Amino acid sequence: MRENARVTAVLGPTNTGKTHYAIERMLAHRTGVIGLPLRLLAREVYDRIVKARGPSVVALVTGEERIVPERAAYWVCTTEAMPVDIGADIVVIDEIQLCADPDRGHVFTDRLLNARGLKDTLFLGSDTMRPAIAALVPGCQFVSRPRLSELSWAGSKKISRMPTRSAIVGFSVDNVYGIAELIRRTKGGCAVVMGALSPRTRNAQVEMYQNGDVDYLVATDAIGMGLNLDISHVAFSATAKYDGHRMRALYPWELAQIAGRAGRHTSPGTFGVTGEARPLPEEVIEAIEEHQFLPVRKLSWRNTRLEFGTVPRLLQSLEKHTDNEWLSRARDADDITALKILSTTPEVMRAVTSPAMVRLLWDICRIPDFRGISSTEHAGLLGRIFDFIKGGGTIPSDWMKTNLDRIDRTEGDIDTISRRLAFVRTWTYVSQRKGWVADESHWRDETRAVEDRLSDALHARLTQRFVDRRTSVLMRRLKQKESLVAEVNDKGEVTVEGEFVGRLEGFRFQQDSTGSQDEAKTLRQAAYEALKPEFSLRSDRFYNAPDTEFDYTEQGGLMWGTTAVGKLVKGPDALRPQVEAFVDEEAGQDVADKVRRRLQHFIDRKVTALFEPLNTLKNDETLTGLARGFAFRLVEGMGILPREGVAEEVKQLDQEARSVLRKHGVRFGQYTIFLPALLKPAPTRLRLVLWSLWEGLSEFPESPPPGLVTIPSVEGIPSLHYTLAGYRTAGARAIRIDMLERLADLLRAKDSRAGFEATADMLSITGLTLEQFADLMGGLGYRGEKGERAKVRAEAAAPVAAAEGESVAEATAEAPAEEAPAAVEAATEGEAAPAETEVFYTFVWAPRPRGDRAPRGDRGPRRDGGERREGGNGPRGPRRDGQAPAGDKPAGERGPRREGERSERRDGEGRGDRKGGKPNFKGGDRKGGKFDGKRDEGARKFESRPPREAKADPDSPFAILAALKNKS
Repeated sequence: MRENARVTAVLGPTNTGKTHYAIERMLAHRTGVIGLPLRLLAREVYDRIVKARGPSVVALVTGEERIVPERAAYWVCTTEAMPVDIGADIVVIDEIQLCADPDRGHVFTDRLLNARGLKDTLFLGSDTMRPAIAALVPGCQFVSRPRLSELSWAGSKKISRMPTRSAIVGFSVDNVYGIAELIRRTKGGCAVVMGALSPRTRNAQVEMYQNGDVDYLVATDAIGMGLNLDISHVAFSATAKYDGHRMRALYPWELAQIAGRAGRHTSPGTFGVTGEARPLPEEVIEAIEEHQFLPVRKLSWRNTRLEFGTVPRLLQSLEKHTDNEWLSRARDADDITALKILSTTPEVMRAVTSPAMVRLLWDICRIPDFRGISSTEHAGLLGRIFDFIKGGGTIPSDWMKTNLDRIDRTEGDIDTISRRLAFVRTWTYVSQRKGWVADESHWRDETRAVEDRLSDALHARLTQRFVDRRTSVLMRRLKQKESLVAEVNDKGEVTVEGEFVGRLEGFRFQQDSTGSQDEAKTLRQAAYEALKPEFSLRSDRFYNAPDTEFDYTEQGGLMWGTTAVGKLVKGPDALRPQVEAFVDEEAGQDVADKVRRRLQHFIDRKVTALFEPLNTLKNDETLTGLARGFAFRLVEGMGILPREGVAEEVKQLDQEARSVLRKHGVRFGQYTIFLPALLKPAPTRLRLVLWSLWEGLSEFPESPPPGLVTIPSVEGIPSLHYTLAGYRTAGARAIRIDMLERLADLLRAKDSRAGFEATADMLSITGLTLEQFADLMGGLGYRGEKGERAKVRAEAAAPVAAAEGESVAEATAEAPAEEAPAAVEAATEGEAAPAETEVFYTFVWAPRPRGDRAPRGDRGPRRDGGERREGGNGPRGPRRDGQAPAGDKPAGERGPRREGERSERRDGEGRGDRKGGKPNFKGGDRKGGKFDGKRDEGARKFESRPPREAKADPDSPFAILAALKNKS
């Protein structure tokens, strides 16, 4: 210190501009250091100086943060972390009255006695420190600064009647949270400031208050330490606090320090009490208003001339007393307590073998107990760190990472995240110590990043829990008797005074949750004022929108794009559904009618387009008699009728009636009578909706995905649902109706009595494996017998094919079954090829006993594609003559049949309408619907002379029989 260096004490109450004065003085020098009582305040001052001088010359040093540029000229620090030996032109110590604090006071006392600038030294604080500074710092000059605004007592107020721009002070976390929750419900929300918050969280909360997003602040006594906020009134919710050792009443000067935050610059401020706090005594009120307090008589002190020879000598020097009447030895802080615990640990004491190790142990013991855990547990953590660092080592990176990963989680409530923030401060402090970690820069960035994430999460949780922005804005505007401004954006989001209050979905306003019934009513009224013109414009766009913008759901909903605007309801008949529009009453009747009409137009056109074949059939005036009645049944079934349900009606239809119905696209299939055009996905989907509406179902069956030939048959789902979806259940699966008829066409060419195997075409039609196909056939009334046989290789059949000039596939397919083994044997003679087997099924029509007989539509298909006569029991042999079924012509119109005479086959439909026996090839009747397999000479002669139509078709039964006979 130079001889002419000045030492000045700038003393006075709060709101005197002392800190502002000190910053200006420091910036007037080339270099400077300022020590501040809180990390929060240090960050605030750092930001102010950076704004004035730039970040390249300003350093920030706290226990958990270190930003030191190469050309640092101005150092902003916490008092504990400030460097005292860098030779700065000016040194500033703020809140110097903390010298009397029993816990931290010894640090401020040491700075008062020893910290000096080369040219200037400033002590800022309360006027109560004047006698002590005068006695301990000879030659110090005193500057008194009066308060810029008036501070007065306002008495006791309920929180619900607290004026705006108020700060309510509590002295415990539970107390602060309880007050904040009450203010949120009654006033719309508040900001929360506590000493345990990180600077990032505290700044975000303060900014929310300063910007006017909330009008109330709930805080601990941390706001008394130099935080400059726009506060008009300070209310104490309690006048006693726990100081870490005992509950005690706040000293008058402590109350004044907090109350003095009311009144910004020249604006007056008030203070009072709220909640369960009793009014302050008159003498205390007068002292606070007049800024008159008893001077400080004792300063907390601890010896700073430490001896590091051994641990006992270090402890002895720390416990040294002083004879100065102004100084009183400080009680043991956390660092001394930790040192005493570690000094009793043998593992630690064995490693402390030199003064350097004693100094290292002391530096580690000075890690603050940010976590607030027990002294023993904290000392255990310090011992672990010492064990890593002793002997020139560093803390392992994987251990640091494990501890950081454990707390680097942003989920959880406010208390959980606050605890994690306290934990990360330990690792932030450790990463700032030189030589303690391997990569200091990396771990400083990592710990800072974790703290920032947790800080942001904590701010979000505090805001979410204690702030209702809408209520805050609403209550402020209502109190000011201002009209609320509401808007609707292009996404349908409705805002009142810029705050989201709900969403306009179609023509219904979905209000967001609100805090109270009165608030909800006011918000709704304001929102609808903005929505009136929007309803009108939107209804015009809706009415003129093309049908491509509309759709219906499988549960009967009506959609405009992705927005529900109505639903289908039951109409006068199944094909004429009505609509119900979703329109708020506030939109008006005109809007509601316009929306309803447009939706009705859409669904009417949709039904007309998709069910055109059915509507044409329904409105055909030329249909008469039985044809008209059957058409009515088909309309009732919406284009699909299981054959077993209408067997009698089908039997009564003559050929003329069937011909007229076929012209409308009606197909008389083996199992189902249907309109093929209505099996497409779009009509199927609409059919299920319309049928469900007509039946009054609460939950509609959904249509299967398009393109599937078979779908699983789910137990408990009615078979009618599958029918309406265009499927028929068979075993564990359901097969599409049109594909089932194609399968039936293939089955007719097979001998169901002798048994047949599944062909590749059958499997291809169904898209099933052989096992699945066997189950499906079982559902259709066939019994499948599983077997295995030697697999015939294509190469094995090659000699047979070569002999006759045919391909391998042709030879294999056409060779008689008894010749196949011989061909295989001949092809593989002299070769020891391994035998391969293949699985096959032989299907036989297996009618149920008469007492448990399946419906007629479930019986095996006739091989000639004809319908079965009534009373038939099972599959019939193939019709060789191609004669049309007797049921296709009226009895009176049929003439005598010549042998071999054939009538044109119609549509592959079944032939079960004829009564009486059907002649077999011998001229006799089949009995029991079974074919005996015998043929007479006339039949063989008939087979050798197939008709011209059969010769034209190489795939007809006649052409196949002739080819086989000629080959043999």
